[in-house]
Amino acid sequence: MSANDWNQQVIDEFRANGGKVAQFEGRPLLLLHHKGAKTGAERVNPLVYLPLDANFAVFGSKAGGPTNPDWYHNLRANPDTVVEVGTETIPVRARVAEGEERDRIWGEQKRVNSNFADYEQKTTRSIPVVILERAAS
Repeated sequence: MSANDWNQQVIDEFRANGGKVAQFEGRPLLLLHHKGAKTGAERVNPLVYLPLDANFAVFGSKAGGPTNPDWYHNLRANPDTVVEVGTETIPVRARVAEGEERDRIWGEQKRVNSNFADYEQKTTRSIPVVILERAAS
């Protein structure tokens, strides 16, 4: 199964079940909408997130791959977007966490979800931490 097919299955299950997807076993999942930096095409990726008060942190782990995921580059180019969390669609603005903030949030994500510590071991790059801040309505 291609990554696109897998993503679409997760997205369909997420939307059919109010944000719940069986294979994620209770880990918080959101659907990140993003616009292609070069193409302008609208895309959606399911991502495990870490709740930060009213905001969300997502992680450009790409399962420990050698490069950052496409959605990361797209958010850098087009930071204003929306996420689907549960049954809500929430406008957000993306920003990359740096320094102590990044280290603190990344450490917490590795603590609550050990897969992310495994991803870190598989790559030489620093895995980006992206904060999705609720946009003022």
